[in-house]
Amino acid sequence: MQKYASPWRLSVLNVLFLCTGNSARSILAEVILNELGRDVFRAYSAGSHPAGQVNPGALQKLAAEGHSVQGLSSDSWEKYSGDGAPELDVVITVCDNAAGESCPVWSGSPVTAHWGIPDPAAFQNRDEQRIAFDVAYAQLRRRIEAFLKLPHKPRSHEEAARLLQQIHREESQHESI
Repeated sequence: MQKYASPWRLSVLNVLFLCTGNSARSILAEVILNELGRDVFRAYSAGSHPAGQVNPGALQKLAAEGHSVQGLSSDSWEKYSGDGAPELDVVITVCDNAAGESCPVWSGSPVTAHWGIPDPAAFQNRDEQRIAFDVAYAQLRRRIEAFLKLPHKPRSHEEAARLLQQIHREESQHESI
């Protein structure tokens, strides 16, 4: 897999992906960014109401794409606030529920964005769920690849947030065609 250099800064950029249950979409995003942005980005994932375990469909999709699934866990977002929490540079919600919740105070002063991705775990039928995980993985991967290719260091939090939202809008337009 291709690695990307950070256009944002020279040190490691900490990115937190949020979803209510932290069992599927946020886990997919964490793994994709950690692999594609290795040594430049450090991705984490968490949920406001963590499921307590990673969805088996997410684990299957990640394994099928050649990613390691070792050490993945469904964590509370409280782990990323307060003393001892990593300083966050970017926080991205990947589900609409988490986007509307009141978040804790994060360590650092992160840029925030929302990339709403439909929940693949919501499907009960195994075949529909497999297809939904394929779609969610592809949507997240395209957004993360676009994030990694940003051409310059943003001048402000507002510009960084605008660029991240622009990625989501542009990818969403391509997906609906």
